[in-house]
Amino acid sequence: MLRITDRIQIEDWEITEQFIRSSGPGGQNVNKVSTAVELRFEAERSPNLPPPVKSRLKRLAGRRWTKEGAVVIQVDETRSQARNREIARDRLAELVQKATEKPKRRIPTKPTLGSKRRRLEAKKQRGEIKALRGKVDP
Repeated sequence: MLRITDRIQIEDWEITEQFIRSSGPGGQNVNKVSTAVELRFEAERSPNLPPPVKSRLKRLAGRRWTKEGAVVIQVDETRSQARNREIARDRLAELVQKATEKPKRRIPTKPTLGSKRRRLEAKKQRGEIKALRGKVDP
C-alpha cells in the first residue's frame, strides 16, 4: 500500500509493475538483466481517488496518461531493479500529491486609473516622435 495523504492511499492491486531491459550503456549487463521498471497505476478505476483529483492528475500526467485511464511511469536511472522500483513509486506518490492540491482561484483585477493615464501619455509621446519622422518640405 502506498500512502499519499491521510485520506488517500493506493492499494497494491491498483499498481502493476513490469521490469524491462534498460537502454543505454552498461556492457553485457544491460543485455542480460531487466532493471528498468514500468509502473502502471489504473487511476481512472481507482476507488480511492476523488473525481476532482482524477481530473487534475490527468492534466498533470500529460503524455503519461493512457487512453484507458492509467498513469504509466518508466524509470531506468540506476542499475538496481529495487532502486528503480522505489523511484517509480516515489514519482507516482509525488504526482498524486500534486493532484490533491487545489489550485488557487484567480481573482481578476482591473488596471488603475493612473496606469491607464500613463499608458496613454506614453502612446502620445511615441506618436509625436513618429510624426516627426516624415519628409521635410524645402
